[in-house]
Amino acid sequence: MAEPEAGAAARSSASAGAGFELPLLMFAGFRSIIDELHRELAERGHPDVRPAHGFALQAVGRDGATASEIGRRLGVSKQAAGKTVEKLEGLGYVERVDDPRDGRRKLVRLTARGVDVLVRSAEGFDRLRAEWVRVLGEGRVRALEDDLRTMVPAGAFRLDVPGWLGD
Repeated sequence: MAEPEAGAAARSSASAGAGFELPLLMFAGFRSIIDELHRELAERGHPDVRPAHGFALQAVGRDGATASEIGRRLGVSKQAAGKTVEKLEGLGYVERVDDPRDGRRKLVRLTARGVDVLVRSAEGFDRLRAEWVRVLGEGRVRALEDDLRTMVPAGAFRLDVPGWLGD
């Protein structure tokens, strides 16, 4: 039976490397890693943490930050950052304390639970990379990483993904 022209064209386009497919495959790879990481985190005592929370916790950093600083780092408004901080505080990942440099400001700091989820995330990312290596081989994974480093502009790793993706 003859294949419909639209199906043949789509398959031919995909095998030729259609432009739209590259970002979708990269995003799907990202999504598969993030989804698996969050399944692991849920099993290890962090069922309520979401991908956007990881960016926010990174924006808080080791030394803490004000809501305004977190907003700037995430590319969102101070109000949006404040809502995220409120959620993270309710989940026990951050706490607000007086800023030792300026008593008029509140500093958001990671709690022990916040540090724990970041440590478990790092360990999880290492396990997931190892799984990609097991399936694809070390050379192919390293080549993929090297190729992405070549193609991605310097300084492209930014925490403002939640702001860029929107609500």
